[in-house]
Amino acid sequence: MDFPIETVRGKFPALDLTDKGRRRIYLDNPAGTQVPQAVADAVARCLLTTNANLGGYFETTLAAQKVFDDAHAAMADFLGAASAEEIIIGANMTTLTYHMSRTLGRGFKPGDEIIVTRMDHEGNVSPWLQLAEDLGLVVRFLPFDEKSWQVEETALSALLTDKTRLVALNYASNLTGSINRVKALTAIAKQAGAVVYVDAVQFAPHGLVDVQDLGCDFLVCSAYKFFGPHMGILWGRRDIIDALKPYKCRCSSNGLPERFELGTPQIELMAGLTAAVDYFAELGAAAGEGGSRRQKIAKAYEVSIAYENPLALRLIECLSDIEGLTIRGITDPERVSERVPTVSFTVDGIVPETIVRQMNAENIFLWSGHNYAWEIVHQLGIPAEQGVVRIGIAHYNTAAEIDETLESVHRVIAMLRQQRA
Repeated sequence: MDFPIETVRGKFPALDLTDKGRRRIYLDNPAGTQVPQAVADAVARCLLTTNANLGGYFETTLAAQKVFDDAHAAMADFLGAASAEEIIIGANMTTLTYHMSRTLGRGFKPGDEIIVTRMDHEGNVSPWLQLAEDLGLVVRFLPFDEKSWQVEETALSALLTDKTRLVALNYASNLTGSINRVKALTAIAKQAGAVVYVDAVQFAPHGLVDVQDLGCDFLVCSAYKFFGPHMGILWGRRDIIDALKPYKCRCSSNGLPERFELGTPQIELMAGLTAAVDYFAELGAAAGEGGSRRQKIAKAYEVSIAYENPLALRLIECLSDIEGLTIRGITDPERVSERVPTVSFTVDGIVPETIVRQMNAENIFLWSGHNYAWEIVHQLGIPAEQGVVRIGIAHYNTAAEIDETLESVHRVIAMLRQQRA
Protein backbone atom coordinates (compact mmCIF):
# COMPACT_ATOMS: atom_id res chain seq x y z
CA MET A 1 0.00 0.00 0.00
CA ASP A 2 1.03 3.64 -0.41
CA PHE A 3 1.90 5.19 2.92
CA PRO A 4 -1.01 7.43 3.99
CA ILE A 5 1.19 10.46 4.59
CA GLU A 6 -1.59 13.06 4.45
CA THR A 7 -3.73 11.06 6.90
CA VAL A 8 -0.74 10.65 9.20
CA ARG A 9 0.15 14.34 9.07
CA GLY A 10 -3.46 15.22 9.80
CA LYS A 11 -3.13 13.53 13.19
CA PHE A 12 -0.30 15.88 14.29
CA PRO A 13 -1.51 19.45 14.99
CA ALA A 14 2.04 20.80 15.32
CA LEU A 15 2.67 20.11 11.64
CA ASP A 16 0.17 22.83 10.71
CA LEU A 17 1.75 25.53 12.86
CA THR A 18 3.37 28.51 11.21
CA ASP A 19 5.57 31.34 12.47
CA LYS A 20 4.81 34.70 10.87
CA GLY A 21 3.30 32.80 7.98
CA ARG A 22 6.30 30.52 7.54
CA ARG A 23 5.85 26.74 7.62
CA ARG A 24 7.79 24.53 10.02
CA ILE A 25 9.89 21.55 8.94
CA TYR A 26 10.51 19.24 11.89
CA LEU A 27 13.77 17.37 11.37
CA ASP A 28 14.78 17.51 15.05
CA ASN A 29 13.08 14.15 15.59
CA PRO A 30 16.02 12.25 17.14
CA ALA A 31 15.77 14.69 20.05
CA GLY A 32 11.99 14.30 20.31
CA THR A 33 9.04 13.91 17.96
CA GLN A 34 5.75 15.77 17.76
CA VAL A 35 2.64 14.05 19.14
CA PRO A 36 -0.71 13.08 17.64
CA GLN A 37 -3.82 14.90 18.84
CA ALA A 38 -4.91 11.63 20.47
CA VAL A 39 -1.90 11.71 22.81
CA ALA A 40 -2.58 15.26 23.95
CA ASP A 41 -6.28 14.43 24.35
CA ALA A 42 -5.49 11.40 26.50
CA VAL A 43 -3.25 13.45 28.81
CA ALA A 44 -5.86 16.19 29.16
CA ARG A 45 -8.70 13.71 29.69
CA CYS A 46 -6.76 11.97 32.45
CA LEU A 47 -6.01 15.25 34.22
CA LEU A 48 -9.63 16.36 33.99
CA THR A 49 -11.47 13.11 34.77
CA THR A 50 -9.17 10.61 36.48
CA ASN A 51 -6.85 12.82 38.51
CA ALA A 52 -6.08 10.91 41.69
CA ASN A 53 -3.33 8.93 43.38
CA LEU A 54 -3.41 5.15 43.37
CA GLY A 55 -4.52 2.73 46.04
CA GLY A 56 -7.95 3.97 47.09
CA TYR A 57 -11.51 2.78 46.62
CA PHE A 58 -13.28 5.79 45.07
CA GLU A 59 -13.97 6.34 41.40
CA THR A 60 -11.05 8.50 40.33
CA THR A 61 -8.42 6.38 42.03
CA LEU A 62 -9.89 3.25 40.46
CA ALA A 63 -9.88 4.97 37.07
CA ALA A 64 -6.29 6.11 37.62
CA GLN A 65 -5.29 2.52 38.39
CA LYS A 66 -6.74 1.47 35.05
CA VAL A 67 -4.67 4.15 33.30
CA PHE A 68 -1.58 2.78 35.08
CA ASP A 69 -2.37 -0.82 34.15
CA ASP A 70 -3.24 0.05 30.55
CA ALA A 71 0.07 1.85 30.02
CA HIS A 72 2.11 -1.12 31.22
CA ALA A 73 0.05 -3.50 29.07
CA ALA A 74 0.48 -1.22 26.05
CA MET A 75 4.24 -1.11 26.44
CA ALA A 76 4.36 -4.88 26.90
CA ASP A 77 2.70 -5.16 23.49
CA PHE A 78 4.98 -2.49 22.03
CA LEU A 79 8.18 -4.22 23.13
CA GLY A 80 7.02 -7.83 22.87
CA ALA A 81 7.34 -8.45 26.61
CA ALA A 82 6.04 -11.63 28.21
CA SER A 83 4.17 -9.68 30.87
CA ALA A 84 3.17 -6.14 31.82
CA GLU A 85 4.97 -6.78 35.12
CA GLU A 86 8.25 -6.60 33.19
CA ILE A 87 7.56 -2.97 32.21
CA ILE A 88 8.98 -0.22 34.41
CA ILE A 89 7.95 3.35 33.61
CA GLY A 90 9.83 6.42 34.84
CA ALA A 91 10.90 9.96 34.15
CA ASN A 92 13.27 9.24 31.27
CA MET A 93 15.77 6.69 30.00
CA THR A 94 18.75 8.26 31.78
CA THR A 95 17.04 8.36 35.18
CA LEU A 96 15.87 4.76 34.81
CA THR A 97 19.36 3.65 33.82
CA TYR A 98 20.97 5.39 36.78
CA HIS A 99 18.44 3.74 39.09
CA MET A 100 18.86 0.28 37.59
CA SER A 101 22.65 0.59 37.50
CA ARG A 102 22.69 1.18 41.26
CA THR A 103 20.29 -1.69 41.84
CA LEU A 104 22.40 -4.06 39.73
CA GLY A 105 25.51 -2.75 41.47
CA ARG A 106 24.39 -4.39 44.71
CA GLY A 107 25.55 -7.67 43.16
CA PHE A 108 28.93 -6.43 41.86
CA LYS A 109 32.26 -6.46 43.70
CA PRO A 110 35.61 -4.73 43.20
CA GLY A 111 37.47 -6.14 40.22
CA ASP A 112 34.33 -7.15 38.33
CA GLU A 113 34.28 -5.90 34.76
CA ILE A 114 31.68 -4.03 32.71
CA ILE A 115 31.73 -3.20 29.02
CA VAL A 116 30.36 0.00 27.51
CA THR A 117 30.52 1.02 23.85
CA ARG A 118 31.92 4.06 22.12
CA MET A 119 28.73 4.18 20.06
CA ASP A 120 26.23 4.83 22.85
CA HIS A 121 24.38 7.88 24.00
CA GLU A 122 25.92 9.12 27.23
CA GLY A 123 22.82 7.98 29.11
CA ASN A 124 24.04 4.40 28.67
CA VAL A 125 27.65 5.20 29.49
CA SER A 126 27.96 7.61 32.42
CA PRO A 127 25.74 5.61 34.80
CA TRP A 128 28.04 2.60 34.37
CA LEU A 129 31.26 4.61 34.55
CA GLN A 130 30.18 6.21 37.80
CA LEU A 131 29.02 2.87 39.20
CA ALA A 132 32.46 1.49 38.38
CA GLU A 133 34.10 4.41 40.16
CA ASP A 134 31.93 3.88 43.22
CA LEU A 135 32.49 0.12 43.42
CA GLY A 136 36.01 -0.33 42.07
CA LEU A 137 34.89 -2.05 38.88
CA VAL A 138 36.99 -2.36 35.73
CA VAL A 139 35.57 -0.59 32.65
CA ARG A 140 36.34 -1.86 29.17
CA PHE A 141 35.40 0.31 26.16
CA LEU A 142 34.06 -1.40 23.06
CA PRO A 143 34.75 0.68 19.91
CA PHE A 144 32.62 0.65 16.77
CA ASP A 145 34.12 -0.17 13.39
CA GLU A 146 34.61 2.97 11.33
CA LYS A 147 34.06 1.10 8.07
CA SER A 148 30.87 -0.77 8.97
CA TRP A 149 29.75 1.92 11.48
CA GLN A 150 28.63 -0.89 13.77
CA VAL A 151 29.89 -2.71 16.83
CA GLU A 152 31.40 -5.92 15.54
CA GLU A 153 30.95 -9.28 17.22
CA THR A 154 34.67 -10.05 17.08
CA ALA A 155 35.46 -6.83 18.93
CA LEU A 156 33.04 -7.72 21.71
CA SER A 157 34.39 -11.27 21.99
CA ALA A 158 37.90 -9.91 22.40
CA LEU A 159 36.87 -7.85 25.45
CA LEU A 160 34.87 -10.47 27.33
CA THR A 161 36.50 -12.29 30.24
CA ASP A 162 35.33 -14.51 33.05
CA LYS A 163 35.02 -11.33 35.13
CA THR A 164 32.59 -9.55 32.80
CA ARG A 165 29.36 -8.90 34.67
CA LEU A 166 27.53 -6.49 32.38
CA VAL A 167 27.57 -5.35 28.74
CA ALA A 168 25.77 -2.08 27.88
CA LEU A 169 24.87 -1.85 24.20
CA ASN A 170 22.91 0.51 21.99
CA TYR A 171 20.46 -0.62 19.33
CA ALA A 172 20.88 2.40 17.05
CA SER A 173 23.10 5.45 17.26
CA ASN A 174 21.56 8.88 17.74
CA LEU A 175 24.43 10.38 15.72
CA THR A 176 25.43 7.93 12.99
CA GLY A 177 22.03 6.24 12.71
CA SER A 178 23.72 2.83 12.53
CA ILE A 179 21.78 -0.18 13.81
CA ASN A 180 23.77 -2.76 15.75
CA ARG A 181 23.22 -6.50 15.45
CA VAL A 182 21.98 -6.61 19.02
CA LYS A 183 20.71 -10.19 18.95
CA ALA A 184 24.10 -11.54 17.86
CA LEU A 185 26.01 -9.31 20.28
CA THR A 186 23.69 -10.32 23.11
CA ALA A 187 24.21 -14.02 22.42
CA ILE A 188 27.99 -13.58 22.67
CA ALA A 189 27.73 -11.63 25.92
CA LYS A 190 25.29 -14.12 27.43
CA GLN A 191 27.63 -17.02 26.62
CA ALA A 192 30.19 -15.25 28.80
CA GLY A 193 27.66 -14.97 31.62
CA ALA A 194 27.16 -11.20 31.36
CA VAL A 195 23.94 -9.25 31.91
CA VAL A 196 23.01 -7.30 28.75
CA TYR A 197 21.50 -3.81 28.99
CA VAL A 198 20.26 -2.33 25.67
CA ASP A 199 19.49 1.30 24.87
CA ALA A 200 16.79 1.27 22.16
CA VAL A 201 15.86 4.96 22.40
CA GLN A 202 16.83 5.75 18.80
CA PHE A 203 15.71 2.43 17.35
CA ALA A 204 12.20 2.30 18.79
CA PRO A 205 10.77 5.13 16.62
CA HIS A 206 11.89 3.32 13.47
CA GLY A 207 11.85 -0.42 14.07
CA LEU A 208 9.90 -3.12 15.88
CA VAL A 209 11.51 -4.14 19.18
CA ASP A 210 11.13 -7.78 20.25
CA VAL A 211 12.79 -8.19 23.63
CA GLN A 212 12.17 -11.91 23.82
CA ASP A 213 13.78 -12.51 20.45
CA LEU A 214 16.78 -10.31 21.26
CA GLY A 215 17.62 -12.34 24.35
CA CYS A 216 18.84 -9.34 26.36
CA ASP A 217 18.08 -8.78 30.04
CA PHE A 218 17.12 -5.10 30.01
CA LEU A 219 16.02 -2.68 27.30
CA VAL A 220 15.17 1.01 27.63
CA CYS A 221 13.43 3.47 25.34
CA SER A 222 11.82 6.92 25.50
CA ALA A 223 8.19 7.63 24.61
CA TYR A 224 8.86 11.18 23.45
CA LYS A 225 11.01 9.76 20.65
CA PHE A 226 8.07 7.72 19.28
CA PHE A 227 5.27 10.31 19.29
CA GLY A 228 4.45 10.05 23.00
CA PRO A 229 4.90 12.11 26.17
CA HIS A 230 8.14 12.73 28.04
CA MET A 231 8.64 9.38 29.76
CA GLY A 232 11.17 6.59 29.86
CA ILE A 233 10.36 2.89 29.75
CA LEU A 234 12.54 0.02 30.95
CA TRP A 235 11.85 -3.61 30.20
CA GLY A 236 13.49 -6.15 32.47
CA ARG A 237 13.45 -9.91 32.11
CA ARG A 238 11.15 -11.25 34.80
CA ASP A 239 13.55 -13.70 36.41
CA ILE A 240 16.23 -10.99 36.60
CA ILE A 241 14.15 -8.15 38.04
CA ASP A 242 12.31 -10.48 40.40
CA ALA A 243 15.62 -11.31 42.09
CA LEU A 244 16.82 -7.71 42.42
CA LYS A 245 16.58 -5.65 45.57
CA PRO A 246 15.68 -2.11 44.48
CA TYR A 247 16.30 1.20 46.21
CA LYS A 248 12.86 2.25 47.43
CA CYS A 249 10.89 3.50 50.40
CA ARG A 250 10.45 0.92 53.17
CA CYS A 251 6.65 1.06 53.11
CA SER A 252 6.17 1.16 49.32
CA SER A 253 4.91 -1.83 47.37
CA ASN A 254 7.09 -4.88 46.86
CA GLY A 255 5.08 -5.90 43.81
CA LEU A 256 6.19 -5.69 40.19
CA PRO A 257 6.67 -3.28 38.62
CA GLU A 258 5.79 -0.91 41.48
CA ARG A 259 8.88 -1.59 43.55
CA PHE A 260 11.04 -0.09 40.79
CA GLU A 261 8.78 2.91 40.10
CA LEU A 262 9.66 5.45 42.75
CA GLY A 263 7.05 7.88 44.05
CA THR A 264 3.68 8.82 42.62
CA PRO A 265 3.37 7.74 38.98
CA GLN A 266 3.00 10.29 36.17
CA ILE A 267 -0.49 8.97 35.56
CA GLU A 268 -1.56 11.57 33.02
CA LEU A 269 1.56 10.88 30.95
CA MET A 270 0.86 7.16 31.16
CA ALA A 271 -2.48 7.90 29.51
CA GLY A 272 -0.59 9.62 26.72
CA LEU A 273 1.81 6.68 26.50
CA THR A 274 -1.03 4.25 25.83
CA ALA A 275 -2.38 6.62 23.19
CA ALA A 276 1.02 6.71 21.48
CA VAL A 277 1.14 2.91 21.32
CA ASP A 278 -2.43 2.85 20.02
CA TYR A 279 -1.43 5.36 17.33
CA PHE A 280 0.96 2.74 15.95
CA ALA A 281 -1.76 0.09 16.19
CA GLU A 282 -4.19 2.32 14.29
CA LEU A 283 -1.61 2.88 11.57
CA GLY A 284 -1.13 -0.88 11.28
CA ALA A 285 -4.89 -1.42 11.11
CA ALA A 286 -5.16 1.18 8.34
CA ALA A 287 -2.50 -0.81 6.47
CA GLY A 288 -4.75 -3.87 6.57
CA GLU A 289 -3.65 -5.74 9.70
CA GLY A 290 -6.62 -7.11 11.62
CA GLY A 291 -4.86 -9.12 14.29
CA SER A 292 -3.69 -8.32 17.81
CA ARG A 293 -2.36 -4.92 18.88
CA ARG A 294 1.17 -6.34 18.67
CA GLN A 295 0.54 -7.50 15.10
CA LYS A 296 -0.87 -4.09 14.17
CA ILE A 297 2.19 -2.38 15.65
CA ALA A 298 4.44 -4.66 13.61
CA LYS A 299 2.53 -3.76 10.45
CA ALA A 300 2.84 -0.06 11.25
CA TYR A 301 6.61 -0.41 11.36
CA GLU A 302 6.63 -2.35 8.12
CA VAL A 303 4.88 0.43 6.21
CA SER A 304 6.76 3.20 8.04
CA ILE A 305 10.17 1.71 7.20
CA ALA A 306 9.14 1.36 3.56
CA TYR A 307 8.23 5.05 3.57
CA GLU A 308 11.17 6.41 5.61
CA ASN A 309 14.01 4.60 3.85
CA PRO A 310 13.59 6.28 0.43
CA LEU A 311 13.53 9.67 2.17
CA ALA A 312 16.77 8.81 3.97
CA LEU A 313 18.38 7.62 0.74
CA ARG A 314 17.35 10.83 -1.02
CA LEU A 315 18.87 12.87 1.80
CA ILE A 316 22.11 10.87 1.83
CA GLU A 317 22.48 10.89 -1.96
CA CYS A 318 22.08 14.66 -2.31
CA LEU A 319 24.23 15.51 0.71
CA SER A 320 26.97 13.31 -0.73
CA ASP A 321 27.12 15.58 -3.78
CA ILE A 322 28.41 18.50 -1.70
CA GLU A 323 32.17 18.88 -1.91
CA GLY A 324 33.86 18.77 1.49
CA LEU A 325 30.80 17.32 3.24
CA THR A 326 31.32 14.04 5.13
CA ILE A 327 28.37 11.95 6.26
CA ARG A 328 29.19 10.23 9.54
CA GLY A 329 27.43 6.93 9.04
CA ILE A 330 26.31 4.31 6.52
CA THR A 331 25.87 5.73 3.01
CA ASP A 332 25.67 2.54 0.92
CA PRO A 333 22.11 2.28 -0.49
CA GLU A 334 22.33 -1.51 -0.18
CA ARG A 335 22.71 -1.12 3.60
CA VAL A 336 19.83 1.27 4.25
CA SER A 337 18.14 -1.40 6.38
CA GLU A 338 21.13 -1.23 8.74
CA ARG A 339 20.46 2.36 9.74
CA VAL A 340 17.65 4.55 11.01
CA PRO A 341 16.89 7.77 9.07
CA THR A 342 19.12 9.95 11.23
CA VAL A 343 21.88 11.52 9.13
CA SER A 344 24.78 13.51 10.59
CA PHE A 345 27.51 15.31 8.71
CA THR A 346 30.42 17.71 8.97
CA VAL A 347 31.68 20.18 6.37
CA ASP A 348 35.36 21.05 5.96
CA GLY A 349 36.11 24.46 7.40
CA ILE A 350 32.57 25.22 8.60
CA VAL A 351 31.41 24.97 12.20
CA PRO A 352 28.16 22.91 12.33
CA GLU A 353 26.37 25.46 14.49
CA THR A 354 26.72 28.13 11.80
CA ILE A 355 24.88 25.90 9.32
CA VAL A 356 22.18 25.01 11.82
CA ARG A 357 21.59 28.60 12.92
CA GLN A 358 20.98 29.67 9.32
CA MET A 359 18.62 26.77 8.66
CA ASN A 360 16.78 27.26 11.95
CA ALA A 361 16.20 30.87 10.86
CA GLU A 362 14.43 29.41 7.82
CA ASN A 363 12.20 27.38 10.18
CA ILE A 364 13.95 24.12 9.35
CA PHE A 365 14.39 22.51 12.75
CA LEU A 366 17.54 20.45 13.26
CA TRP A 367 20.45 20.21 15.69
CA SER A 368 24.17 20.65 15.87
CA GLY A 369 26.61 19.46 18.54
CA HIS A 370 27.64 16.13 20.00
CA ASN A 371 24.03 15.31 20.91
CA TYR A 372 25.29 13.31 23.93
CA ALA A 373 27.08 10.91 21.55
CA TRP A 374 30.19 11.84 23.52
CA GLU A 375 32.18 8.70 22.77
CA ILE A 376 31.41 8.78 19.03
CA VAL A 377 32.75 12.28 18.46
CA HIS A 378 35.88 11.45 20.41
CA GLN A 379 36.51 8.19 18.54
CA LEU A 380 36.06 10.01 15.22
CA GLY A 381 38.25 12.94 16.27
CA ILE A 382 35.42 15.46 15.89
CA PRO A 383 35.76 18.47 18.23
CA ALA A 384 33.18 17.82 20.93
CA GLU A 385 32.39 21.53 21.26
CA GLN A 386 31.37 21.53 17.58
CA GLY A 387 29.96 18.08 16.87
CA VAL A 388 27.93 17.53 13.73
CA VAL A 389 24.87 18.74 11.86
CA ARG A 390 22.10 16.21 12.52
CA ILE A 391 18.98 15.73 10.39
CA GLY A 392 16.45 13.20 11.67
CA ILE A 393 13.47 11.98 9.65
CA ALA A 394 10.20 10.74 11.15
CA HIS A 395 7.39 9.12 9.21
CA TYR A 396 5.38 12.35 9.20
CA ASN A 397 8.02 14.13 7.12
CA THR A 398 7.48 14.48 3.37
CA ALA A 399 9.63 14.23 0.27
CA ALA A 400 8.95 17.91 -0.35
CA GLU A 401 10.34 18.76 3.08
CA ILE A 402 13.48 16.77 2.38
CA ASP A 403 13.96 18.50 -0.97
CA GLU A 404 13.47 21.93 0.61
CA THR A 405 15.95 21.03 3.35
CA LEU A 406 18.51 19.87 0.82
CA GLU A 407 18.14 23.10 -1.14
CA SER A 408 18.74 25.01 2.10
CA VAL A 409 21.84 22.96 3.00
CA HIS A 410 23.39 23.60 -0.43
CA ARG A 411 22.59 27.30 -0.32
CA VAL A 412 23.72 27.88 3.27
CA ILE A 413 27.04 26.07 2.79
CA ALA A 414 27.70 28.06 -0.40
CA MET A 415 26.91 31.30 1.42
CA LEU A 416 29.15 30.47 4.36
CA ARG A 417 32.00 29.53 2.05
CA GLN A 418 31.61 32.79 0.19
CA GLN A 419 31.69 34.73 3.46
CA ARG A 420 34.81 32.88 4.53
CA ALA A 421 36.51 33.60 1.22
